[in-house]
Amino acid sequence: MALSSSSLDLSAALVLDPVAPLDWLVILPVAWCVGIGAVLMMVRHSGKLQPLIAIFALLVLTGLDAGLLWHVVQHGPVTMVMGRWLPPFGIAFTVDLTGALFALAAAIVALAGAVAALADINASGRRYGFYPFLMLLMAGVSGAFLTGDIFNLYVWFEVLLISSFGLLVLGGERGQIDGAVKYGFLNLVATTLFLIATGYLYGIFGTLNMADIARKAPELKETAPLVTLTTLYLFAFAMKAAAFPVNFWLPASYHTPRIVVSALFAGLLTKVGIYALIRVLIMLFPLERLALSPVIAGVAVLTMVTGALGALAQHDIRRLLGYLVISGIGAMLAGIALGGADAIAGTILYALHSMLVMTALYLAAGLAGRIGGGFSLEEMGGLYRSHMLLTAVSLVLFFSVSGLPPFSGFWPKVMLVKAALDGGSWGLAASLLLTGFLAMIATGRVFLLAYWRPASVEPAGPAIALPVTVFLPLLVLTGIGILIGLFPEPLLGLARSAALTLDTPSAYLDSVFPAGGAP
Repeated sequence: MALSSSSLDLSAALVLDPVAPLDWLVILPVAWCVGIGAVLMMVRHSGKLQPLIAIFALLVLTGLDAGLLWHVVQHGPVTMVMGRWLPPFGIAFTVDLTGALFALAAAIVALAGAVAALADINASGRRYGFYPFLMLLMAGVSGAFLTGDIFNLYVWFEVLLISSFGLLVLGGERGQIDGAVKYGFLNLVATTLFLIATGYLYGIFGTLNMADIARKAPELKETAPLVTLTTLYLFAFAMKAAAFPVNFWLPASYHTPRIVVSALFAGLLTKVGIYALIRVLIMLFPLERLALSPVIAGVAVLTMVTGALGALAQHDIRRLLGYLVISGIGAMLAGIALGGADAIAGTILYALHSMLVMTALYLAAGLAGRIGGGFSLEEMGGLYRSHMLLTAVSLVLFFSVSGLPPFSGFWPKVMLVKAALDGGSWGLAASLLLTGFLAMIATGRVFLLAYWRPASVEPAGPAIALPVTVFLPLLVLTGIGILIGLFPEPLLGLARSAALTLDTPSAYLDSVFPAGGAP
């Protein structure tokens, strides 16, 4: 005899309450990016309409992410499950302060890139999909920051990886193809390791929900090979974040595409790897992270030092900036190695600063290259005399990336150094200070040669006008960095709260399993 639906107790398997209107903000950023990407494909032959749609869409995305951050600040972590199936059976999107902060910073970076692309991406680049690829990239980035399911994290990594391939080869030049091969091979290896680790994880836990894994991990620490599992994730995500010794793909590829694509990659891609490391090592496997902390600390030091020394050795500004990205990844890894709320807050703040400042630095380098006719420091010069405002903006960014006050890079560096000293990690503290000094020398060399040194040949005509569509987002990103440096308290408070949620994830777990219950 068939049972009527009214006689079944669906409350044990399904969410029966209607979704609160504001909770839709959890999934809207991803759905919006995918939908707009499809629309842009429909109008791919209209070179004028595509950028207008994309810029409007990214403005909306920034508003959605800002609203999501406000919602999380007011109500704590928020969970939404697909198909109304209760976790761990339903795929969960769970957003805490860390995910919301990263998502908002990513949206700001993408918006700046979309505006700058008006001058940097020609009609051919638009026709072959720059803006659809950008929206697909943001779908993957947003999904990675907002998901609460580790296999879903793998899926969003794949989405952003596919779109980044498209952006990297846009133009079809020989250097781009060469860079794409190196970039693609290492990232595919990392993705394969990620998938292997995820299969291993499912075999151990029987679940892919992050909150469920975090609850079960302490019970299995004596019986399951969790250190091996954590090591696999560490290696996979470190490769995606461009950590030593698997970081050579970044300086070999980031200088090959259009400068706006390099700016987007520097601001977004490696930070997704850092976010995944924070989520897995700090929230899911804190005891295993503690066991691996000497290894992580060693990788952090080597990543910082090789990045800074690599920057000193470069004559091409784009390659130099690629090594500065690597050095910054080492600083973030230092916070993960240290653990604890203060160090993780420093890592989160450093990542947010790096997303904004490295994007701006690449945009500034693009303008400098446009004026100087190339990116070689041996041939550039005289930018101070011809473009004083660009020189001032570049100097601010150089100070910020070196960790000098009163700019955005100063505060996370102070937090990380203090956490290292408090924990007795003198080597990490010394490495953080040393690499900041080396970064200052590297950027100072750029300033002296490209900006302050007189041009070898005086320009025959008037100074080259800077495109407003590039200079405006550059000014906005630099302005945000200055504001963070002068008024750090609001963002510092959010970073500390985010770190506490990761270090003691009870609010995150209660969002997924209310009142501690589970089906």
